[in-house]
Amino acid sequence: MTHTVLNPSRPAAILRRLATAALSACALALTAPALAADPPLPGQGVTVQPIKSSIAEETFQTLLVMKALTQLGYDVKPIREVEYATGHLALANGDATFLATHWDPLHDNYFHNSGGEARLWRDNTYSGGAIQGYLVDKKTADAHGITNLSQLADPAIARLFDVDGDGKADLTGCTPGWGCEAQIEAQLTAYKLRDTVTHVSGNYSALIADVIQRFKAGQPVFYFTWTPYWVSSVMVPGQDVTWLQVPFSAMPGAQAGQDTALPNGRNYGSVINNQRIVANRAFIDANPAAKKLFQVMKLPVGDITAQNNAMNDGQNTERDIERHTDGWIKAHQTLFDSWLQQARQAAR
Repeated sequence: MTHTVLNPSRPAAILRRLATAALSACALALTAPALAADPPLPGQGVTVQPIKSSIAEETFQTLLVMKALTQLGYDVKPIREVEYATGHLALANGDATFLATHWDPLHDNYFHNSGGEARLWRDNTYSGGAIQGYLVDKKTADAHGITNLSQLADPAIARLFDVDGDGKADLTGCTPGWGCEAQIEAQLTAYKLRDTVTHVSGNYSALIADVIQRFKAGQPVFYFTWTPYWVSSVMVPGQDVTWLQVPFSAMPGAQAGQDTALPNGRNYGSVINNQRIVANRAFIDANPAAKKLFQVMKLPVGDITAQNNAMNDGQNTERDIERHTDGWIKAHQTLFDSWLQQARQAAR
């Protein structure tokens, strides 16, 4: 062991230098962690109220956001179910915190009618590339050369899809309040289909179950759907059913004038949508951790479809969906943890 021998003639000066060095070291030890560490629970003490529509298949996306917020310390309440128009107003008024399945631009009317950017926030893309439109069974489409929705103006073509015997095609459409029902109504008028097509609107789950039953029985079907959703795994586009193009773009409300043609030139009557997390603006401004989390979370369409398929196969209880969400996190733990880390850093 080596000993340091102090010079008796300079004890005071050396002791002062040692004391100064020790104090500096202590100061660094006290301040460095505070500067480097991210707050582990930036959401502590803040209550969050998630909402979703009546579509059960949106629970998975919502739960994933809820679990991330919980890891950040937020007090996340159980999901409150409310349809889109009312939900956007609840977000704007502060009665709810976030909706994980805002379709942009499909829900533009709801967004702007609820106060727009001043009251709401949606600066993110949670899941991109969603499409929607009209389909008929491939057997009937091939037999009669049906490729375009405008062909349903022909009474003879329309009668092929008559379910109730009134001579008009029965189009299985959307639940009122979802946004897509307004699109269908606008397009039936624009394409002059009122005399030959009936928009059957109601509980979509029940209506599409009837469509699938008729399809499996070999009967013609005519319906509206979207992706990501499990329906296109039961009746597969290009294999079992055919997307119908539209004669020209015709969108309602805030989407009026938008070109719905896809990059490949096909036009299915709908703009490609991004699913965004829409949130109360005041909450976002006061919670940089949540804002960053919402900005960086990404969920592939294929993963949503796979989970929705599991629900359609019978794994549709609350416990099942909770298990699906936990399983997704475990399979993507590094990615999930990176979202949390970025959120914590934003809260410095």
